[in-house]
Amino acid sequence: EDVEIPSRRVLITGATGLLGRAVFKEFNGNNWNAVGCGYRRAQPRFEQVNLLDSIAVHDIIHEFQPHVIVHCAAERRPDVVESQPDSASQLNVAASGNLAKEAAAIGAFLIYISTDYVFDGTSPPYKETDAPNPLNLYGKTKLEGEKAVLENNEDAAVLRIPILYGEVERLEESAVTVMFDKVQFSNKSANMDHWQQRFPTNVKDVAAVCRQLAEKRMLDPSVKGTYHWSGNEQMTKYEMACAMADAFNLPSSHLRPITDCPVVGALRPRNAQLDCSKLEMLGIGQRTPFRAGIKESLWPFLIDKRWRQTVFH
Repeated sequence: EDVEIPSRRVLITGATGLLGRAVFKEFNGNNWNAVGCGYRRAQPRFEQVNLLDSIAVHDIIHEFQPHVIVHCAAERRPDVVESQPDSASQLNVAASGNLAKEAAAIGAFLIYISTDYVFDGTSPPYKETDAPNPLNLYGKTKLEGEKAVLENNEDAAVLRIPILYGEVERLEESAVTVMFDKVQFSNKSANMDHWQQRFPTNVKDVAAVCRQLAEKRMLDPSVKGTYHWSGNEQMTKYEMACAMADAFNLPSSHLRPITDCPVVGALRPRNAQLDCSKLEMLGIGQRTPFRAGIKESLWPFLIDKRWRQTVFH
């Protein structure tokens, strides 16, 4: 039998990453013809494309002719950006600008994924119109990427999002889930940041926002410019770790809240809460409660298998 291929086409960069996988799944499961591209981990599931190779980027866009491109690929680890500024800038800025230019050439709607780290965290919550002031190089490269995108493609959209978690392949894939081992090994005390205010956001929710934004745009060309999306539960990493322990009935007394501003690594904003009312007014968005989302993300990594059997069998 002929398989009906949906007529709406979407190209997703960084489709092998935590957010990219969720975006691919969301479009693919909602009657879109989705093609994902990645680099190191691409084959066999996704197309292998080096985003720094402008000819390869031109070719895949012109061959596939997507209606929408969701640009998830980025160097998103602030400490790596500080140590490798040139390669981070190539990916976060130059490649983004080039992608925007190629999207404009075929009339594709580009969604560029940006970050709450474009703000300095001193006067939250932040609207899309508030002046950015990034404290670290990661935030600066993402802000330069936003500018490169909008300069090369005035019909593109920028979607700023905060710290992400979701269905991880390894705990280190998310700055939220990476804490789970410290939670589980309760025989040694673990210091947890209790200074920076975060808004952990499930990648499934961001993926749904990307799809809803794309579908709205197909009907309304005025959908463009900058948007914010975020979970609405304010938590420090210490509070997230306690919520993980709580979700699995694990002890949390070994977790120690550290209320001082961190002194190592890239500077972080104290509270870069995003105001999401612009998307909410468009009727776009969904939010998974943190406790439910984190339980779903982490249970495969539980060391105590007995607990798993009692809960899931």
